[in-house]
Amino acid sequence: RYRNEVLVERLSLPSELRKGQPSRLRAVVNNTALHPVEGRLVISQTTDGQPVVVAEQDNVVLEPNKKTVFEIPLEIEQPNFYTFDARFIPKNPADDTMVQNNRATAFTVVAGAARILLIEDDEFPNEHKQFIEALRNQDLEVTVRDANNLFTGLGELQPYDAVVLANVPRDKFSDEQIEMLVKNTQDLGAGLMMLGGPNSFGAGGWSNTKVEEAMPVDFHIKSAKIVPKGALALLMHASEMANGNHWQKVTAKAAIQALGSQDLCGLIHWDFNGERWLWNHPIGMTSVGPNRQRMLGQVDRMAPGDMPDFDPSMVMAQKALAKTDAQVRHMIIISDGDPSPPTNATLRALANSKITVTAIAIGTHGQPERGVMKRIASVTGGKYYEVNNPNALPQIYTKEARKVARPLIHENKNGFAANIKHQTEIISGIQALPKFTGYVMTTLKESPLVEISLVAPEPGPEEANNTLLASWQYGLGRTVAFTSDAGERWWDGNANYEKLFSQMVRWVMRPTGQTGKFFVNTQVQDGQTRIMVTALDESDEFKNYLNMSGQVVTPGPDLKSLPVTFEQKAPGTYEAVIDSDEAGSYFLMIHPGVDADGKAFAPLRTGINIAYSAEFREREANRSLMIDLASHVPLKGKPGQVVESSGTFEELVKKFNPFRHDLPKATSNQDVWHWLVIAAGLIFFTDVFNRRVTVSLAWVPPLASRVWSQLRGQEPPPPPTEYMQRLRSKKAEATSQFEQQKASLRFEVKPETVIDPNAVQDASAPTGPTETPKPSLPKSGGLAAEKQEESYTDRLLKAKKKVWDDRKDEGKK
Repeated sequence: RYRNEVLVERLSLPSELRKGQPSRLRAVVNNTALHPVEGRLVISQTTDGQPVVVAEQDNVVLEPNKKTVFEIPLEIEQPNFYTFDARFIPKNPADDTMVQNNRATAFTVVAGAARILLIEDDEFPNEHKQFIEALRNQDLEVTVRDANNLFTGLGELQPYDAVVLANVPRDKFSDEQIEMLVKNTQDLGAGLMMLGGPNSFGAGGWSNTKVEEAMPVDFHIKSAKIVPKGALALLMHASEMANGNHWQKVTAKAAIQALGSQDLCGLIHWDFNGERWLWNHPIGMTSVGPNRQRMLGQVDRMAPGDMPDFDPSMVMAQKALAKTDAQVRHMIIISDGDPSPPTNATLRALANSKITVTAIAIGTHGQPERGVMKRIASVTGGKYYEVNNPNALPQIYTKEARKVARPLIHENKNGFAANIKHQTEIISGIQALPKFTGYVMTTLKESPLVEISLVAPEPGPEEANNTLLASWQYGLGRTVAFTSDAGERWWDGNANYEKLFSQMVRWVMRPTGQTGKFFVNTQVQDGQTRIMVTALDESDEFKNYLNMSGQVVTPGPDLKSLPVTFEQKAPGTYEAVIDSDEAGSYFLMIHPGVDADGKAFAPLRTGINIAYSAEFREREANRSLMIDLASHVPLKGKPGQVVESSGTFEELVKKFNPFRHDLPKATSNQDVWHWLVIAAGLIFFTDVFNRRVTVSLAWVPPLASRVWSQLRGQEPPPPPTEYMQRLRSKKAEATSQFEQQKASLRFEVKPETVIDPNAVQDASAPTGPTETPKPSLPKSGGLAAEKQEESYTDRLLKAKKKVWDDRKDEGKK
């Protein structure tokens, strides 16, 4: 059934306007109740984060079950990005079931002269005053924002044709803001330019970021001939703070990501084995370049404990850092300050080795612990931070890691002349350049799209590392890297100053071309947005067969970029459909293609704003789907039914039984033979094992006793004496029985058999006339009776011995 519901279905206006162009803002409000609803309609406009009410109507009456359109004339004189918000507030809250759909938003970009957004470091205000004046003298509008007043959404970047990062460090930006900068260039065609300085490029911690991917240069040095090194040691002791191990991992990763490829890094933590390097123990310091991912992986598995003493860890770090050939040696300690303080000798050794130590105190228990941390920083020339919110830690670590990247800056007080590598459009008409005294070293990307304009002759012969000015096409936009500064520090402006920078900025700005006559219209329905483009030529005739394409950036933290495919549906009409079920702003860039002469049309920018998700927009049951589901006939059953009633749920249950008992039981057949084979194999193995293998656990108690004694540092107890005596007795008895059985088995003869020794002698003795026979033994009585009592074996041995003795005597003769 229908509910009493008021919803602001949409707020519409052109997504792009010209300065002073008359337009109308339309708000569509739908009342689904069967009676009029009275309320108030408020429309506000937000620019640069400041909301202003532009229209307000009290005592608005919405007709029952009807849509009402409110129109407000609009004419904007100041170019910028504008967001409009329409809200309906019912006088009686009972007339509206859901308040989530009482609000709709829309945005528009008011274009004017070319606009540039310059972002500079808030710690050095007005540093680029000369640069700004030069651009304004060339009829370019420049908006300056410091790092404390950055943009919060992608829409705020749309009024600008280019963004200039002027010597601002990476730690001033969140990951989301960096993603917006890159998407604004890659997918929406705006330019991105980076000016050099001590806080820019790799020296500013921009290594391994999306901005580095967008620039025509890499922010670290790959050449082995120019090796500016820094060394950073991380000492982790913050386990007692809330989620201490988590934040230690986050901060360590932030520092490692900010280091260059040639830099060295080591991490000390304490576990039950004492102070240890997390990697490469006991050396510790390792080159980041080939080991960055391995380091990050080991940080994920790190489990530091509660360090009892600062001194051993700091001594380890001092010795490791002192052995490196790094130009900058730095250490960061995070702790609550409760370990035993380091000795004066350790602090002197750090200072003498020119190792600065930054101490970050978090979760300290009082002034004594804070005093320990302050003293470590002051004696070694480092900085002291007292942090109450752990969310600030990654920014601090990134900022401190930038100190290690200082060797990337090359300075020469005597100055050097720049060399023109290629006559690009940026330096067209510029012949004389001033001397430069410094710049930030980078590595030129190996891509045919990169255009290198200026190079420095020093510090080495590698031009790839001596780049002063490079540019390229990145996605739909362009990017420029100028590694020296804007003339405040490393060079003095000359007559070509304005010409150089104005041409640089104009080249990088959002591309322009033939505007043509294109009209864009969007329609949101059922979680999808239909985009319709009408194309006309100069004679207002339809333009057909254009190769039109586009790209949309979806809302959300990930800012996904999705391609948009257009099809010609009618003469001069092109349509595309995108999914838009997620609430937020969708930014669309449309490329109309080229004209008959092969010249490209200027891209069309538009956007769609979804104020709330579809669940708050749908107000009726999907009756057709329910009827379709109920119409399916089950096997041997009857189709279902759709119950429509105005009663309560309890009344429906009493009137209609939702459970059906007239359906046959569902059956399913599937093979089970493979399970039976596996079961039979297991049973067979168990049976054979049980028959053939004897399992005894008698060895377990002695082994456990021996291991336990060794763990306690005691000698294993000797076996009981009584047990050993029984064991020896059993062994002797078994040996005796075995010998008796062996004798009876090997020489078993019949008792009535008697061997006559004389017969043995006669059979073996030689015959001859000189042989004198010896008398035979008596057969009975006296000694003969005693001989018969001897064993058979003894008698046989004696007879054999006598034969051998006789043979020896015969041989002597």
